[in-house]
Amino acid sequence: MTIDATFLVLLAVMVLASYACRAGGFWLMRFVTVTPRLDAALKATPVAVMAGIVTPAALAGRPGELVALALVVMVMRLSGNDVVAALCGVAGLALWRAIV
Repeated sequence: MTIDATFLVLLAVMVLASYACRAGGFWLMRFVTVTPRLDAALKATPVAVMAGIVTPAALAGRPGELVALALVVMVMRLSGNDVVAALCGVAGLALWRAIV
């Protein structure tokens, strides 16, 4: 696989944009009073983003995605760690696609 200059430039631009959004968010939050309602909304955001990513794949009803979703639910129940559960789901789907 070869990596051309265009790819590297676009990757650098995406890294800078991501950093600018994150740093800008931290800077702006210095001026915002965090109420309990805002705190709850900020804590719920990662769950909402994950649901937005997973829902279309789950609703498609393909067997690999459904097996991976079941694996995520099982690992989440056993470990209580959402990062470990998500990684297991990704690994499970990759394994499913490699085998089937």
